[in-house]
Amino acid sequence: MSITQTLSASQIQQALAVLKNGGILAFPTDTVYGLGALAFDSAAIESIYVAKDRPIEKAIPILIGDLSDLDQIADNIPDMALRFAARFWPGPLTCIVPKKQTLPPAISATFTVAVRIPNHADALALLRAAGPMAVTSANISGQPSPSTAEEVYAQLNGRIPLILDGGKTPGGVPSTLVDCTGNEPIILREGPISLAELLSAMK
Repeated sequence: MSITQTLSASQIQQALAVLKNGGILAFPTDTVYGLGALAFDSAAIESIYVAKDRPIEKAIPILIGDLSDLDQIADNIPDMALRFAARFWPGPLTCIVPKKQTLPPAISATFTVAVRIPNHADALALLRAAGPMAVTSANISGQPSPSTAEEVYAQLNGRIPLILDGGKTPGGVPSTLVDCTGNEPIILREGPISLAELLSAMK
């Protein structure tokens, strides 16, 4: 499904100003609304946990706008992950890869990081302007994930400085989560992309 970009250039600039000042914001993606910070801003990432009442031991995935951004956040990228990225990004596939040790510890307590490129024009416009972002669903932890800006406001009003309203998100099934750090792909969360499709992309 293709999504027309609805965010204006001035909204993107407003978002960049918030991010560069250490802020966090909510914006639409191809699944649900996400709550994000710049991927290398440790204090901002920690504020995501506070805004969501999120347990600190839960890692936060990274969204990127282009495949070329993967080198900024991952080291020794497995060939498997590159094949999957070429085949399925932008789209509902999240790959677990070895993380760059320069990423803030708040992103992940392990040696890996989850990453994907969303298939959503507004999200891509923001990510291409801002660079890699740490992004999780824009809800109070344990509450429903929001598909509209109004639903984000109902949960996070007073907790975050900015909500970018891009209309209702396509929603649907969360992305397939696949561990790409071994010899074979291991699906950790079922999603729209099947194991058979992944194995086919490796041939």
